[in-house]
Amino acid sequence: MRIIGIDPGTAICGYGIIDVHGSKLTPVAYGAITTTPDKTDAQRLEILFNDLSDILAEYKPDKFGVEELFFNRNVTTAITVGQARGVILLAAEQQRIPIYEYTPLQIKQAVVGYGKADKQQVIYMTMSILGIREKIKPDDIADALAVAICTAHSSHSDRLTRKVQL
Repeated sequence: MRIIGIDPGTAICGYGIIDVHGSKLTPVAYGAITTTPDKTDAQRLEILFNDLSDILAEYKPDKFGVEELFFNRNVTTAITVGQARGVILLAAEQQRIPIYEYTPLQIKQAVVGYGKADKQQVIYMTMSILGIREKIKPDDIADALAVAICTAHSSHSDRLTRKVQL
């Protein structure tokens, strides 16, 4: 089974693709889709959508894990990440890939075993689980791989089932 994990963002959107064979998790590809601030919001979202759609078409994942929107005090950031999540979900849905959502706490619990683990603990455990020796940079990529690991461990019950009410 092939799983892609996504750490949503407009400037940097991390992705990590892993293969699952029994209890063995193997990294296939990982990286980041980046956009620059000289583009309009709409142009950045288009780049994100097109690049992610190309990655999905190339690697053909069976499951799609994504971090839920974490609302903090910066409303502007929450709005832009929400917009990015919208096109990210659309890219997966257009290719009919089952979508699974996880909170940061669920991801940390799945990867580290402790829901309040710090970023360095998550990066260390992600690298250890996947057998990656070089430090993963930027952190968004490690976060995406952590989402993929979480999806591998928990996706049987966490499929996105929320429906939009009109």
